[in-house]
Amino acid sequence: MTFKAEYIWIDGTEPTAKLRSKTRVLADGDELPIWGFDGSSTNQADGHSSDRVLKPVFTCPDPIRGGDNVLVLCEVLDIDMTPHSSNTRALLTEVAEKYADQESWFGIEQEYTFFKEGRPLGFPIGGFPAPQGGYYCGVGADEVFGREVVEKHLDLCLEAGLKISGINAEVMPGQWEFQVGPAGPVEVSDHMWVARWLLYRVAEDFGIAATLDPKPAKGDWNGAGAHTNFSTKAMRENYDAIITACEALGEGDKPLEHVKQYGHGIEDRLTGHHETAPWNKFSYGVSNRGASVRIPWQVEVDRKGYIEDRRPNANVDPYVVTRLLVDTCCSALEKAGLV
Repeated sequence: MTFKAEYIWIDGTEPTAKLRSKTRVLADGDELPIWGFDGSSTNQADGHSSDRVLKPVFTCPDPIRGGDNVLVLCEVLDIDMTPHSSNTRALLTEVAEKYADQESWFGIEQEYTFFKEGRPLGFPIGGFPAPQGGYYCGVGADEVFGREVVEKHLDLCLEAGLKISGINAEVMPGQWEFQVGPAGPVEVSDHMWVARWLLYRVAEDFGIAATLDPKPAKGDWNGAGAHTNFSTKAMRENYDAIITACEALGEGDKPLEHVKQYGHGIEDRLTGHHETAPWNKFSYGVSNRGASVRIPWQVEVDRKGYIEDRRPNANVDPYVVTRLLVDTCCSALEKAGLV
């Protein structure tokens, strides 16, 4: 007997990487082998030396094919078995291991937008729908577009065993969100990448495209982000650690360092309007969705909990945003003696 393994990887396309995948048929009982691909076709090699290596790092059931078939998320390596320059997961694992004793948890809110025939789903031909207001968490055919795809995606993620924790319609027609977490930095990122792949794949069956474009409709419409909720063991026990983490994110060159790596096109989304802070001004505040970093009101009441970095774009690399938050916040907490 045989089974199908769908090898999934992140390519080297700039400024925003794409997901790629291909199928390998294996015999029952076989371990998942390393595999190869043509890096010159994925912006990860030149044609004269194009072989690149796929190293399986996370496996889950394939909920589309069913049976014993699996999805296999891979890191990309050079042929000397070192991480390829596009391999952001390898950089995260080093930082995650360095600060593992601080027990970082993440929950990432992935916004995305459905497109069909060149316009957001729900936008009429040659015009615009009613202004924002009734679409967020809406119900009814005049408010919500694409629910059948969203529900199918949720079911597939659950069948795959991914740590998906919710879905909701967002502020613009055809715009939705799913959440992954809580989980550690590597786990939440692995699950997010596979959940993205499943989103694109299931949308195919409905003749719809899903995009992580941070500003999918120009004008007076909300952009699409990936708000990232973050805590450490100390933050979950001590409000002083919450403030220390916020202060660290705003110190010196840190705001610009983070924003530059929070997804291409961030200046178009972080304008100071539509529940965002300006991309070049850092702020934090309690219950403030117009701040760079929000402290939920319940966290202030409980004097412990987590923070929400509202700056990451929908197209952010989860391996990058988790690495930056762990590195910046955990080093500050360690320096302050709050671990």
